[in-house]
Amino acid sequence: MGSPRILVFGYGNPSRGDDGLAPALLDLLDGNGCDCLTDFQLQVEHALDLKDRELVLFVDASVSCPTPFQLARLAPARDPSYTTHAVSPSAVLEVYRRLHGEQPPPCYLLSIRGDRFELGEGLSPAALVRLEQAQDLIARLLAEPCAAAWDEVTGETAVA
Repeated sequence: MGSPRILVFGYGNPSRGDDGLAPALLDLLDGNGCDCLTDFQLQVEHALDLKDRELVLFVDASVSCPTPFQLARLAPARDPSYTTHAVSPSAVLEVYRRLHGEQPPPCYLLSIRGDRFELGEGLSPAALVRLEQAQDLIARLLAEPCAAAWDEVTGETAVA
């Protein structure tokens, strides 16, 4: 049997406090029904990782999302990050669309609320609680791996 067709891509810096939420979450998943990929930041090359996937879940820490987290469906978009060193998930989807001449697989962004992002800090106590809550959400998503079910959880349509 081939590899899982679901990719969970967490990005963030574990040396910067709550910015390490996504890598910590992927450590907890340990490939449980999905492929896990982590990096410090997104780059255009990550569009190659979306090929032949049924679903993709990007995970990142955020200071602006509601507590404890927010799940949103993504749409390809050429935004200002498109030509910078680090790019947004929507820009990665746009690169995929241009590179392959087709729409990317259904992609979602799980933003987990973070409070402290200081260099040399570990995860804050509040972030550890949110990490556990996000782990429960991902377990629910992986138990029903289809875009319709994930869209139901988001309660919204695709966003750029």
